[in-house]
Amino acid sequence: MKIVFTLFLSIFLITFSKAQTKDSLKVNYYPTKEINIVEVNNKLDSLILTDIDSINKDLFKISNQIYINKSLLDSLLKPYYIITVDTITNDTIFAPRYRMVRNPISNDTTYVSKPKVKKYIATKRKYGIDTLVIKNPFVNVTIDKPNKVKDPEWWKNKNSIALDINEAAFMNWSAGGNNSISGLVKIYFGRTYEDLYMIWDSEISARYGLNEQEEKGLRKTDDELKLSSTFGYRKDTITNWYYSVKINFNTQFTDGYKYPNTDEPISRFFAPAYLFFGAGTQYNLKEHEFSVYLSPLTLKSTFVFDDALSNEGAFGVKEGKKARNEFGILVQSSWDTEIFKNVAMGNRLSLYTDYLNNFGNVDVDWTLDFRFKINSFLEASFGTHLIYDDDIKYKEDTNGDGELETFGPRIQLKQQLGIGVIYKF
Repeated sequence: MKIVFTLFLSIFLITFSKAQTKDSLKVNYYPTKEINIVEVNNKLDSLILTDIDSINKDLFKISNQIYINKSLLDSLLKPYYIITVDTITNDTIFAPRYRMVRNPISNDTTYVSKPKVKKYIATKRKYGIDTLVIKNPFVNVTIDKPNKVKDPEWWKNKNSIALDINEAAFMNWSAGGNNSISGLVKIYFGRTYEDLYMIWDSEISARYGLNEQEEKGLRKTDDELKLSSTFGYRKDTITNWYYSVKINFNTQFTDGYKYPNTDEPISRFFAPAYLFFGAGTQYNLKEHEFSVYLSPLTLKSTFVFDDALSNEGAFGVKEGKKARNEFGILVQSSWDTEIFKNVAMGNRLSLYTDYLNNFGNVDVDWTLDFRFKINSFLEASFGTHLIYDDDIKYKEDTNGDGELETFGPRIQLKQQLGIGVIYKF
């Protein structure tokens, strides 16, 4: 009997010693009692909230049977508990996530190895929702009630006056040259009325230039007076086509000469003067300032109110007559746009052919201008003007005796470059 008791005691001691590893939980406990996990969970929250100054800082009593070291308890339980918060009751729930091993012989409980990490995530006890802040709240505002509704401004005005000056002076200049100065005055007035269905565009432009050159005297470089008016009506606001009526009038201010002969003028005021009047259709793109006018019914009248030029049959009128009338097709287009910053282009093209006299022989009037804006009051300009009219004959002094000889029609070309001041209002 003693041998059996001794053998049983030896087996018990060997088994108990193996269970106590260096990483196992070293606690003072009654070996016959197992840790109550539910009791541990219930007491963990009170342990965390308990004022540790009022109790032993080294040992915590978890149950009536177990005393455990505080630092060892923190290192074991905190990393191995899943801590959640019930948002309704605001209660903290601790769910075990560590592994416990129970010795079936000694009825002892051992834990997993002590974790190596030194930092753990702490959870807040209470959670809440931040106050909603409206940065731009609604406010009550008051407005002044207008006593009278203002109509839209249907009229648009464009007015400008410009002066270009060019000057050249020489003194002891080995390459030679003549002193000269020239000036060009440009005046423009435009009025446009436009509503949903109707457009009425009218403009008046005038140009006059003089040049004073050493040993040659004062000469005219530019002379032009133009009036134009177009009335259009469209049936709806979708289409860009208008039923249109157009009238154009061109003439000059002073006498023109074939320099250096200044005795006999080759043109004068109302000699010639041109009047176009017709009806047709016009395609208008307001946003691009582009328009095309097509008139299959256009009356062209050429006036020569100077007896000498009339007797010569100048500008296509019969000798001794003051006017000549034609009936044909007129096509006109205009386009104003800014091709680069501060660089604007203006393009005007007019094509006309007569039904009765030489149909298909087209009269051309084409101007192309470029304006370079320097500032609000300074502007440079470059322009060309091309004319071909089968009724305008070319005159030239071929013998040098002052007698002008008349030739057939030719292309007329004028080019100007200048810089000057401009005032818009």
